[in-house]
Amino acid sequence: MAVERAAVNPWTWSVELGFNQGEVVSGHTRTLYLSGQTSMSPDGKPEHEGDIAAQLALSLDNLEAVLSGAGMSLANLVRLNVYTTDVDQLFPHYGVLAARLGAARVAPTTTMLGVARLAIPGQLVELEGTAVA
Repeated sequence: MAVERAAVNPWTWSVELGFNQGEVVSGHTRTLYLSGQTSMSPDGKPEHEGDIAAQLALSLDNLEAVLSGAGMSLANLVRLNVYTTDVDQLFPHYGVLAARLGAARVAPTTTMLGVARLAIPGQLVELEGTAVA
């Protein structure tokens, strides 16, 4: 059975920012819950200390690697949580994330949260998601 997705957007402003207010998903057979992905190397070492743009890009690469490991891609993402230690510093670089989601033709429901710190010292951004296939 094919996955069917229907955006729920009582307002259009969120679509312009690259996310839907809600999504109704039906017909899926598999759900992947992704742990928070940060700017970590394949051997588990933090990368790009102090560079939020590079951390965002690598966090997204790592998110895609987990998706790929499950036979999925960004196109399967239905939920994305963005945690950051500095919302104001992240916003100028948010276009990197929005562009990659746009290229995948997906606008997952999204929440951005400012947090005091992340689990690994020096990490500035973490991406957590849910995908369906």
